[in-house]
Parts: sequence; structure tokens; C-alpha cells
Amino acid sequence: MSLQIGENVPLAPLTTFGIGGPARYFVSIRTPAEIEWALTWARERSLPTFVLGGGSNLLVSDNGFSGLVLQMKIKGINHLGSNLFAVGSGESWDGFVDYAVRNNLAGIECLAGIPGSVGGTPVQNVGAYGQEVSETIVAVHVFDRETRSFVSFDNNECHFRYRESRFNTAEPNRYLVHRVDFRLMPDGVPRLQYADLQRRFAQAHVSPSLAETANAVRDIRRSKGMLIVDGDPDTRSAGSYFKNPIVPAEAIARVAAALAISAADVPNWPAGDGRTKLPAAWLLERAGFSKGYAEGAAAISSRHTLALTNRGGATCAHILRLQEHIAATVRERFGIQLEREPVLLG
Repeated sequence: MSLQIGENVPLAPLTTFGIGGPARYFVSIRTPAEIEWALTWARERSLPTFVLGGGSNLLVSDNGFSGLVLQMKIKGINHLGSNLFAVGSGESWDGFVDYAVRNNLAGIECLAGIPGSVGGTPVQNVGAYGQEVSETIVAVHVFDRETRSFVSFDNNECHFRYRESRFNTAEPNRYLVHRVDFRLMPDGVPRLQYADLQRRFAQAHVSPSLAETANAVRDIRRSKGMLIVDGDPDTRSAGSYFKNPIVPAEAIARVAAALAISAADVPNWPAGDGRTKLPAAWLLERAGFSKGYAEGAAAISSRHTLALTNRGGATCAHILRLQEHIAATVRERFGIQLEREPVLLG
């Protein structure tokens, strides 16, 4: 087997941020067997490797990446029976959502409009509008870099938590996803837990279809600048840039005191073990960072407080400078450390 290895391939066009330098080496992977070949090629040359999916949760350094980038292009949506679907890691996530709702399969309709590829969804445990992919994932099939073998993990073995899995916490960069198995619900009803969706269909006389729900989610994402639209710099981002912080419950009192408000007025959700989740967007706004706030070409979206955007010509350094300014201000004001959600490469 021999794959075509590209050199000095620009990475910025392959990301939704549109930022970053080139990959020293680059290869497209179309079958699981090609994964092992490419990693062996890199190991023989002592090169670091990085797996690129849809580039939607990625911020690339201005210097680029000095190793080999593997772009996952493994395709295929196969029905295995018992409502189980095997999906190649290189499939478009939103394309798979379309496939599901067209075939009246429930479980991922509220995850419509999210950019990127299927292979990236279990890594981050992607979630939005009341659903997470972990609710429908049955198994994740990977190549183990350490044992040089193909292995599979069932749902429990993936250790899914809020925006986390075993693939980005305990063992980051060890496993390379090549297929994800989902169990979907035929003729299921759409999930309408999220307030925006409830308001959208409040006047409807009948329950919306899965397709109507998915389209409503896309419309909501578009209104918040969270749907990638060609020519719209307000959507040139990596989606939500900061994770909603999970903190000890006593942090609520500290935030309330800093704002001179009642603790009951601080929005939060129980996160277990005496901890609570706070909305990062709410913290940013009360720290003085409103929608549209800009520092040169790096800016907060005019439609969504959590999205840092490239207004045109922004560099990785510009985005990181804005990130640190925001994080330092929130930390100083509330004693809460914000965490970046996108992966930083290089």
C-alpha cells in the first residue's frame, strides 16, 4: 500500500475558523487499513501526527503543524439491523442527521446544523438543544496507536460526560476513530426540551416531524451565528469557544456577591457530586464582554456570546489574545476559570 503524501498543505481552508499555517505533511485516509500505513510512515520518520475531521472544533497555530495530518475521509452509512447504523468517521455529521430525519429515525434531530464529521462527535460528546451523541452511540471503533491494533469500545467504555469522553481526557491522542455505531428510534418523536424549540412550536396544533425539528434547530443556529454560512464572517468560528464551567456549588454565592444580586438569580444546573454548571455566556456578558465585542479582527460573534470569530485576517495569536483577555477578566471578577473548547494544534 502506498498513499500520496502532500507537503506544506494549507490547513486554514480546512477549518471553520479559517486560521492557521500549513501541515508539513498531509494525507487523506479512505479506509481503516490506510490508518495503520500512514501512522507507520510517520513513526519511521519520528513525526508527530494529528487527525483532522471536519475542522469545526479546531484552532491551528500560525506556524502550522510540523508533522503528518491525517484527514479522515472514510465514508459509508450502513444499516446493520435492530435500528443500528454503522457510520464512517469521514461522513458529514449534518449529512448523517439529514439521513436520519429523512428516514424518520429519532435521536439526533436536535443536533442538526453542527459542522464537522461523524468521527469527531464521540470525542467531544457533541451536544446541543437537549441531546448528546452519547445517548445514541452504541460503539466506537478505533485504531489504538499504542497496541497498533483495531479495537472497539461500547458506550460505557467511552466514559461519556459533558463535552468529554475517554478519547479527550484520560487517553487523549491514543485512539483514532474510524467508525461509530448509532442506535436510532424508528418513528420516534422529536426531543423538544430546549426552550427555543418549545417556543418555536408552541402554536402548533400537532407535534412537529423530525425534519421540521431539525430545520428549526438549523434556523435557531443560523440566528445565533452558529451555522456556517459562506460569506458571513460572523460564522467563521469554531462554535462555542468556552465550555460551561462546572464548579463547586458554593461558587454561586461568590458570583452573586460579585454582582450584588441574589444567589437565586444566578442561573445554574446541578452537575452531581456537589457541583453545578454555570452558563459561560452569562458570565462573559456580566464580565463586560457583549456580543460584537472586538479586538481587531478577532471578535465575539454579534449573535452568540460564546463564539469567537475571525472577522477577516485574524491569526491564531489574535484569537488566543482575546481568549486570554476574556478568561483573565472572568477569573478576576468571579474566581472561575474558563476552559477553551476547540483543540489547539501546533
